Amino acid sequence: MRKIDLVFRSVGERTADAALELAKKNIRPDRVFVIENVKPFAEAVRQMLLIEHEADFVVHMDADCLIMQDMRPFLEQNEKAYVDCYVLDKFRGKLHAGVHITRADVVSEMRRVALDSNDLAYVLRPESRTRGVALQRLGEGKAYKKFKIFHDHLQFYRDIFAKYALRELRSRTDYQRTRLTLSMRTWNLGDLDYLVAERAVAYTRDAVPLESTPAQIAEFIARLPQIAEQQMELFKIREKAALDPQELRVLDFDGLDFADKADQETKVFGIGLSRTGTKSLTKALNTLGYNILHYPTDEVTLKELTTGHFQLSRLEDVDGITDITVAPYYAQLDKIYPNCRFILTVRDKEGWLRSLRQHWADRPAWNDPKENATHMEMRRFLRAAVFGTYQFSEDRMSHVYDQHFQNVLAYFRDKPHKLLILNILAGDSWSKLNAFLGKPEMDEPFPMVRTDEELDDFLKTNNLEIND
Repeated sequence: MRKIDLVFRSVGERTADAALELAKKNIRPDRVFVIENVKPFAEAVRQMLLIEHEADFVVHMDADCLIMQDMRPFLEQNEKAYVDCYVLDKFRGKLHAGVHITRADVVSEMRRVALDSNDLAYVLRPESRTRGVALQRLGEGKAYKKFKIFHDHLQFYRDIFAKYALRELRSRTDYQRTRLTLSMRTWNLGDLDYLVAERAVAYTRDAVPLESTPAQIAEFIARLPQIAEQQMELFKIREKAALDPQELRVLDFDGLDFADKADQETKVFGIGLSRTGTKSLTKALNTLGYNILHYPTDEVTLKELTTGHFQLSRLEDVDGITDITVAPYYAQLDKIYPNCRFILTVRDKEGWLRSLRQHWADRPAWNDPKENATHMEMRRFLRAAVFGTYQFSEDRMSHVYDQHFQNVLAYFRDKPHKLLILNILAGDSWSKLNAFLGKPEMDEPFPMVRTDEELDDFLKTNNLEIND
């Protein structure tokens, strides 16, 4: 059996005792280390990394997480260097936060990482930033896994205030700001948890100007516990009593749109051909809260596609895939996930042909030194499956474009509610996309992503799943 250590971080959260007991039950760690009442979080991370582990993997988790599922079977078979766990967050829905599975060599490398105190990414996310550097040094990446874990439910008001003050500071990129804005539009301000969170965001926007230095932001973060207490007194909000175990019994994970069945119902597939705006669609869907992969080229996906296994393993923990990895297989995916949605991105054909010609010229079917063998095999397989050729042919591509469009329309003729045809370059993309997916209206410009590098940079910057 694997040796698993648990490092449990608590600053007196209302759920701390329950969270620790659930973690012991569902992780069954060999050793447990508790870091208690260490503030700010950067200092807790420093102390966490002083622990000497003899384990194969370390699970670092926060006391605001309630693990409702047996994680040990996954821990016994996982080989990934780092797995970030998807949770159900009260305020922002499905996201990855709070529970992190880290291989021992990565933890050791994290100890050797020294970051400048002026590094804003470190100031805002000390653990994530440190681990990211360690993974990069080891040539490793992140993986993601969905578990039944509640995050930020049943918390003290003061902790909610501190969390959402920090959330505002972490949401000062266009993408993160949009994600936070969309979440806030769904908040029921009749629930004091949401009202406190909203006031924390507003307070921080006034108290910490956009031009604040990393040092100023770090000083504000260090004072957040005191600020939160002061603001609760100012709002005349009486703090919650200690957690009653009965409160845990009424939490209904499956009833909160996070059950396996619900996830299958909400899969979203972008089935437009390459160079029709599939990267822009991927960024837009991620902005709306979906975890979407664009053109995954990993070995498992390749093996599954080439053997006709279309219930792809990657879809167990993500909400959908875009581009030609799934474009030919919409009929099979529709049968496997009968309540999913499909988006066919299109553009004017002449512009598409010009773009595709250049795209293929930069990506040969053979001997591309920029890519590994698996990626190249996937490239050739999908070119054969979708286009029927390894080399660009304008006549052939023109035929494929028309045929794909007509075939998709014919397939969805009797179920038009499942298909959206989206011409991103023609405009109105947010209104059409949001209406199709039942999301609120947005004022922000629709994202335009033109290169793989742009998309990868967006995914890495915002700690999202990388396609490979």
